[in-house]
Amino acid sequence: MTPETPVTPAAPGTAPLGPDDFDAQDAVLDALREHDDEIPQWEFCEGFLAALVCCRRAIGPDEYWPVLLGDGFKPMQHMEFVLRWRRRWAEVQTALDAPVETMDDERTFHPEVLDTRGAILALPPEQRGDDTPPLDTLPAFAQVWALGFMYAVENWPDEWQPPRDADAARMLDESLSCIVALTEDDTAPPVLSMYDENGPPSVSQQRVDDFGAAIWAVYDLRQLWKSLGPRVEQIRKAPEPGRNDPCPCGSGKKYKQCHGQLT
Repeated sequence: MTPETPVTPAAPGTAPLGPDDFDAQDAVLDALREHDDEIPQWEFCEGFLAALVCCRRAIGPDEYWPVLLGDGFKPMQHMEFVLRWRRRWAEVQTALDAPVETMDDERTFHPEVLDTRGAILALPPEQRGDDTPPLDTLPAFAQVWALGFMYAVENWPDEWQPPRDADAARMLDESLSCIVALTEDDTAPPVLSMYDENGPPSVSQQRVDDFGAAIWAVYDLRQLWKSLGPRVEQIRKAPEPGRNDPCPCGSGKKYKQCHGQLT
């Protein structure tokens, strides 16, 4: 199979993904999970995608599909999934490159994240069933998204090495720390529901604040790597032989009597 080319922004007017599109992505992942229980949920993929958009080097699909969905995933057999992925990639990239200053700006990047605990609490007690897991065993709001983001960071560590510039290195560390904070559980008192504004509280105010900080951190990461560009590998010159060493050309002469005379 010919490797896919790196994703480029969609043409103007391309519709963003809507609820039906995200449901379709989840349906494909559910089907894949029947044969591989390591296949993640879409929220995890969403975080993974955001990290790829921010990555210092452009990671091509031939690199990231096996990491995210395993060696058994065949993009050509799931082109609808791939096309929606490309649309979402373009949507995220456009949002992160927009000059936004507030969350209220309609151009602001909004990760597709879940409040699973809120969804459970919103169900009538008779619909929860005896097999409903305890709330504290369910992922916290945006936790799976953050885990997906950091999974991409961990799989391409060379692209996330701190820059030499101290200020840039500090920005990288602070930004990643904001996202890592979301990988932890939300143990503060819940005050609101992100699933239903009138539903039982399931998310703490600290979590909401951390989520906002993580979104701005993604903006900082995108701008940081765009400004620095891809890593430049240093060319290391092979050590020259000593003047009295045998010449590496194999002539049998000393280096100073052979090719050493040309340097």
